[in-house]
Amino acid sequence: MFSIGSFRRPLLRFTVLRLHSTSSSFSSSSCSAAAIHAERTIREGSRNDWTRDEIKSVYVSPVLDLLFHGAQVHRHAHNFREVQQCTLLSIKTGGCSEDCSYCPQSSRYNTGLKAQRLMTKDAVLQAAKRAKDAGSTRFCMGAAWRDTVGRKTNFNQILEYVKEIRDMGMEVCCTLGMLEKQQAIELKKAGLTAYNHNLDTSREYYPNVITTRSYDERLETLQFVRDAGINVCCGGIIGLGEAEEDRVGLLHTLATLPTHPESVPINALVAVKGTPLQDHKPVEIWEMIRMIATARIVMPKAMVRLSAGRVRFSMPEQALCFLAGANSIFTGEKLLTTPNNDFDADQHMFKVLGLIAKAPSFEDGLASIDDSEACQEAISGSG
Repeated sequence: MFSIGSFRRPLLRFTVLRLHSTSSSFSSSSCSAAAIHAERTIREGSRNDWTRDEIKSVYVSPVLDLLFHGAQVHRHAHNFREVQQCTLLSIKTGGCSEDCSYCPQSSRYNTGLKAQRLMTKDAVLQAAKRAKDAGSTRFCMGAAWRDTVGRKTNFNQILEYVKEIRDMGMEVCCTLGMLEKQQAIELKKAGLTAYNHNLDTSREYYPNVITTRSYDERLETLQFVRDAGINVCCGGIIGLGEAEEDRVGLLHTLATLPTHPESVPINALVAVKGTPLQDHKPVEIWEMIRMIATARIVMPKAMVRLSAGRVRFSMPEQALCFLAGANSIFTGEKLLTTPNNDFDADQHMFKVLGLIAKAPSFEDGLASIDDSEACQEAISGSG
């Protein structure tokens, strides 16, 4: 009689060997691009010379293949059970002069959202404390501005918010629109962990979504953030009416930056009545999986954040996203102004799926676990 245990060790040994293998089986014509490029990522690590065709070949791989190989890279580069819980608070809501066609905070659209002033320090700090008590380790503050030029008083207030929240032992992220170089430096001095400035979509499709801020202006802000020593949080939104090529184009831009973003949020459009995109159909889970798994393979060390639109996905659907490579979610009742998942439901999901809350990290650049530790974690987690 053979016991299950007698098969276990050889099977696990084969799994690890296959994960690191450079055998011809990966390069054979029968293998998908997801398999070939995932193996190369595991063997060689991050690279910034991705071609658009390479990324497209990964993105269009059979979805089950893409899911499997995204999971392989994820287990190699991260503790795959760890998921960071973040809270996003709109500290200055509405009245924005931009024309982002998806955004209910634009003053150009009649969405019923009333413009509000910058929240007081006490209100923001109380929200941060509640978030920390609920398990969040990153607190993100968003202000509905095109940029921070001419907002010296408000900007100085936000610097104070950053300092105090950082003193709570939380990571702190801001999204305040375009920045000037000196403002990025001041945010770094205040203790800002990361700055979010999404590209939203591909360069080619971008003018169909926004006309009041150019793609190059967005990239310039990202460079100011990087030069200041702040981690970059940059991703996009799917469901804007873009083509498959545009999703590939977004990932290509991110994956060929001199340094990959430490954080890549993948958002699904939440269509809001009154915006130009109010009638767009919801994004399907398979589209999210393709984006997440491709992002994981081409940017292995990044935190890939399952962001806006998560509220539409069931627990099994979200589980597939985590398997594909997502390792961060936003908690709390709202994401800026749109609905988000229930806190208790998220805690139940963590328990059912065996997810572990990720601790905050304050190092410059994302700290990844040692490769051997990652492999051991993958092995122990497969039992």
